[in-house]
Amino acid sequence: MSSDLILLAHATFGALAILAAVWVFVEALNAKGENQGRIQSASLATAGFIWAAYLFGGYWYVLFYGADKARIVSGPWPFAHNFFMETKEHVFLGLLLLATFLPIAAFNNIADSRGARTLVIWCAAFVVLIGLAMEGAGAFISMGVKLALIAKAI
Repeated sequence: MSSDLILLAHATFGALAILAAVWVFVEALNAKGENQGRIQSASLATAGFIWAAYLFGGYWYVLFYGADKARIVSGPWPFAHNFFMETKEHVFLGLLLLATFLPIAAFNNIADSRGARTLVIWCAAFVVLIGLAMEGAGAFISMGVKLALIAKAI
């Protein structure tokens, strides 16, 4: 039960980070002095949510993933671990760095600096795209466990 809640928190914080990054992206497209505070707040939320997803996911991975990995690798979808989890483990570090950099970039005056605004827009866009890829990879991993359990029960 606790492992399920930890995993749910991991995915939820990831989804919240994606939403916050979309918020940054849209606000930065229309950057003005009036929305600078919202951009900064949303960028901090993005970084905070990604770090929370990382901490919950890492905790779950260390304590609980070993059993699921064994199920996946011996089940009908071993690629759920061999490709998706392995990719997720490595690509997520880039996402973590981008999300951490986003508030640093957003605390520039992006309403007046086209270069800073472009940097924030691209950084937020990549957080959204990579975050969606991470959510999708998590779905494949979850399906790998599910199919392995079904195959074992049959």
